[in-house]
Amino acid sequence: MDIQRTLRKLDDFQQRERWLAFPFAVFRKFGDDRAGNLAVAIAYYGFFSMFPLLLTFVSVLGLILRGHQGLQDSIVHSALRDFPVIGDQIARNVHSISGNGVALAVGIVGTLWAGMGVTQAAQNAMNQIWDVPRKEWPNFLKSRFRGLLMLAILGTLTIGATFMSGLSTSGGPAVVMAVLGIVGSLLLNLALFLVAYRVLTVRDVSWRDVFPGAAVAAVIWTAMQGLGGYYVTHQLKQASNVYGTFALVIGLLVWLSLGAQITLLAAEINVVRVNRLWPRSILQKPPLAEADRRTMTRGAKVEERISTVPVSGKDGHGPPTSFLRSFAIGAGAAVAAGVASVIRRRRKSEP
Repeated sequence: MDIQRTLRKLDDFQQRERWLAFPFAVFRKFGDDRAGNLAVAIAYYGFFSMFPLLLTFVSVLGLILRGHQGLQDSIVHSALRDFPVIGDQIARNVHSISGNGVALAVGIVGTLWAGMGVTQAAQNAMNQIWDVPRKEWPNFLKSRFRGLLMLAILGTLTIGATFMSGLSTSGGPAVVMAVLGIVGSLLLNLALFLVAYRVLTVRDVSWRDVFPGAAVAAVIWTAMQGLGGYYVTHQLKQASNVYGTFALVIGLLVWLSLGAQITLLAAEINVVRVNRLWPRSILQKPPLAEADRRTMTRGAKVEERISTVPVSGKDGHGPPTSFLRSFAIGAGAAVAAGVASVIRRRRKSEP
């Protein structure tokens, strides 16, 4: 039996059948982009960014909703309900930043800055998936602005989820309220993914371009919110026997990694559909399918960079621009805080 001939027939069959060709092309693009590694990077930065962002979120809520502790707790628990089993433990250990005036502002800005790593990792992943040449990636300021915009939208949707949760638990038939809760959660997740798929990439895409992937991601994520408790509990039970209390960290990383992979896989649906990157060939031998050639050409252009221009000196080995900007912003904030502190002390010492 000729294996190559059999594989060629199988390849021809899957390329002719759209219901096979399109999903295969999506998974193939996912592998070509090394999206699994990108998802790990998002989960890694998400783990270290989550607590600073929660501190910022809780602190801002404390300022806006001062005197409404019950509403603050409801919003925080709504933000953490996507983390089954471990969400309640996280909520019990997150408290607002204390202080007054300049100290509080510096604390909030500092924690927000520390928590933006996950938005940068997500932007890098989306730009790579959409085959955006690196010379077109957003600069330091634009990427931070996009990250802040995404965080603001996420916070707004979290508050909306709180009121949706209150609606689903209000008086009425239990079945009807449960269905309303699921539908409301699905719509909020759909809105979140629609916005994320547009904001996190510099590629000019429309709502129509990103809707299919956002719909798939919203359905899967909504199902995970209901079924994820069993999965995380199973992982924690196995890890607790070996790692003890560190099992909580493992459970959180597993959940973040799973969510990141689903998000990127659904994004690949949009990329393959918009750019007509299907059908793909199973065999990596000539003759390649037209979609294979287009995919390889687009992938090669990702590494295109602007012509090297010396940053300092004549050899072009100056310090990275992003580092200088980060240092300048951090130093400026520290100087401003110090000057404000000195002025306050002088005013207090004046008779």
